[in-house]
Amino acid sequence: MNPNLDRLQPYPFEKLRALLDGVVPPADLKLIRLSIGEPQHPTPPFIMQALTDNLQGLANYPATIGGDPLRVAIAGWLERRFDLPKVDPATQVLPVNGSREALFAFAQAVIDGSRPGVKVLSPNPFYQIYEGAALLAGAEPVFLNNLPENGFGSDFDGIPESVWRDVQLVFVCSPGNPTGRMLSQAEWARLFELSDRYGFVIAADECYSEIYFDDDAPPVGALQAAHALGRTDFRNLVMFSSLSKRSNVPGMRSGFVAGDAKVLKGFLRYRTYHGCAMSLPIQAASVAAWNDEAHVVENRRLYREKFDRAMPIIAKHLKVQKPDAGFYLWAQTPIPDTEFARRLQAAYNVTVLPGSFLARESNGVNPGAGFVRIALVAETAECVEAAERIATFCQTL
Repeated sequence: MNPNLDRLQPYPFEKLRALLDGVVPPADLKLIRLSIGEPQHPTPPFIMQALTDNLQGLANYPATIGGDPLRVAIAGWLERRFDLPKVDPATQVLPVNGSREALFAFAQAVIDGSRPGVKVLSPNPFYQIYEGAALLAGAEPVFLNNLPENGFGSDFDGIPESVWRDVQLVFVCSPGNPTGRMLSQAEWARLFELSDRYGFVIAADECYSEIYFDDDAPPVGALQAAHALGRTDFRNLVMFSSLSKRSNVPGMRSGFVAGDAKVLKGFLRYRTYHGCAMSLPIQAASVAAWNDEAHVVENRRLYREKFDRAMPIIAKHLKVQKPDAGFYLWAQTPIPDTEFARRLQAAYNVTVLPGSFLARESNGVNPGAGFVRIALVAETAECVEAAERIATFCQTL
């Protein structure tokens, strides 16, 4: 077996199950689970209809590169959403089975394990796939702490040159999980400068980009930031997106990667051997989803309503601020985050995720410690009830 498998930590939800083992919440309180970022809004009927209308496609092997209609639909969405003049569907877009598998596979394709001391930079806290992808590609993860004192930003200049020289891949999540923070244009510019200097590839995870609160200021995408700086070839940059959160279809496992044609050419070769082509019915449903924005506007409205109603209740008792985007609250706790989560479950049957489970100790600090991630994914009334239970619990501390 690959010895690096032994370096993988239990996934955060495995740690949560162990933490809550033996907890018996009150029987009269219904469980409200706000620990996992699984969208729970209904899947739009037209997407399900497109899927069932194309079930005959199950009789055919799909191409790894995906069909022309899907790549054209994705390229068109990118152009509309990020005000890009032209995205080549043939060379700059590649459908994937959800951003999770693509983020993992991308590291395996990009990292040159024959070079000694190879490193992968990740935000901290972070989506756990980044670490696993790095380790199983034979690289060493380097964690960049996102702390409240710097607005949960990434201080790229805090990484020494001796480390940058060995970095081959940088994971960026904007809007961020769990903090909801977006990278500024200045931060993108600095990261591009460093990529030019040291030659690393940037993997920009943008799966939360379509859940935001200000219609006049949607999140800036990586390709958009690059194009604004004249980087029209998107060199050494690949962005990852998904329909899961945008269109409430997490079970479809449908997303895409887009960016540097040279990098994507190599990634396509890897995927041809990997054997992860998207089925034709899923492609048809995905075309329908990428070509429609009305359901996405409604999706945002529902999340805004939840934040408007639930967050003020929680904010009276926990230090928390509205994120730039996404559907998480990153709330500071008055007691250790693991104790907070266990006691809240035991007393009020509300499940939240300890922030320390989403981070690693770096420079003597676990930047997730003392926080909990609250996913406002349940329907509005449940989110409000959960917020009221959290508020009542906080008054007992």
